[in-house]
Amino acid sequence: MNHFDDEHEKPREACGVFGIHGHPEAAKLSYFGLYALQHRGQESAGIAVAKDERIVAHKGMGLVSDVFEMSQLEELQGSAAIGHVRYSTTGSSIFFNTQPFVVHHRHRSYAVAHNGNIVNAQALKRELEDAGSIFQTTMDSEVFLHLLVKNLNLGFEGALVESVRRLEGAFSFAILTSRGEVIGIKDPNGFRPLCLGKLNGNYVLASETCALDLVNAEFVRILDPGEIVIISDKGVKSIKAQEPARSAFCIFEFIYFARPDSNIFGRNVYMVRKAHGRRLAREAPVDADLVMPFPDSGNYAAIGYSEESGIPFEMGMIRNHYVGRTFIQPTQSMRDFGVRIKLNPVKELLKGKEIIIIEDSIIRGTTVRTRVKALRELGVKKVHMRVSGPPHRFPCHYGIDFSTKGELIAARKSVDELRDHLGLDSLYYLSLEGLLESTKVEDPYNCFCKACFDGCYPVAVDENLSKDCLERR
Repeated sequence: MNHFDDEHEKPREACGVFGIHGHPEAAKLSYFGLYALQHRGQESAGIAVAKDERIVAHKGMGLVSDVFEMSQLEELQGSAAIGHVRYSTTGSSIFFNTQPFVVHHRHRSYAVAHNGNIVNAQALKRELEDAGSIFQTTMDSEVFLHLLVKNLNLGFEGALVESVRRLEGAFSFAILTSRGEVIGIKDPNGFRPLCLGKLNGNYVLASETCALDLVNAEFVRILDPGEIVIISDKGVKSIKAQEPARSAFCIFEFIYFARPDSNIFGRNVYMVRKAHGRRLAREAPVDADLVMPFPDSGNYAAIGYSEESGIPFEMGMIRNHYVGRTFIQPTQSMRDFGVRIKLNPVKELLKGKEIIIIEDSIIRGTTVRTRVKALRELGVKKVHMRVSGPPHRFPCHYGIDFSTKGELIAARKSVDELRDHLGLDSLYYLSLEGLLESTKVEDPYNCFCKACFDGCYPVAVDENLSKDCLERR
């Protein structure tokens, strides 16, 4: 599959999960929940429902709207369901790795949907294989289910707790049992988002509050780090599987991943991104005719920068919203087609102007360089770039798809070198202090994972594990 150039350029988060208990149209609501979470994963989608002591699932490659038709949703009858949308890393975008993943054990069935990355998955897999387990996929999610069924002699709740305690890394799980229980699990550091909602007396789990909004569910709370919630006909039961560790919520949820209409850490993402732009304008002022984003990633920080600086905000690039994720590979003579097909400049607005481009991140730099070159050729007089986060200099091992330092251009070049490489007149990254303080959350220096910026990893990672052997969810 040939992806657009900027699909590789931007970091990719690796999944969204949804779950609902006690609703007669659980599958259809899960469909809409996944639709709201589509930005978190566009490789595959799936829904599993529980009915009559069994689990039935439908999943496939592609967008939610591609995978499901009404007839398929009608067949997924049951009042409890979980769903999943997925991004994958290179080499793992195959049907066998789609989720929810379902196993059958001793007349019971279990399905799991996972967002995150279990950093000790390979060690656990070797241990389980030595004990006789046979794996069907390369997913770390399957490792958890093998642990679960292995520990069922402790009782179901005991098995959940014991299995979770063996895991290291980032994980937010939605689990479904054939008895109709829906379970949410969050790692002790709280890397990945997971919240609890309520819809007409029925409980809902979702990666983001925007999914609750779409199904008209009321937000109840976010799950605590190290918490397991079991939703059944008896209500919601909370279990503390592990003592909360150092809080390490992924700061990149605020910068890029989460939908702007979602609320995380009690803060609206849209407003935080605007605050990042305002702080950026104070840290790095520059005279120019207009402020613009490369849609859609820098939109909200650009609004904040414009408001703080007083420089007009303009949409200098127009995005084609009808572009699919694949296209016929252009010939060499059309080598820039893949970039130009998605964004096109407003020539009359930009020619002869001095502009400030707001971006949320520069990961590999390829697409930014091509677009800046096109703006120069168009006749833009000066191009300044401001980035609403610090330079990405360290790989992520907790569920983002830049897992090697060599992929990160800021790890190889200084800011001045990168400015020249991209063809910019000036380049400035928001300071780490500015990024954290503008979130306005309590104690921001101690509640976020900032490893991609400062190299301080909250959970130890085996540095010998390469991208090829870390399956990111």
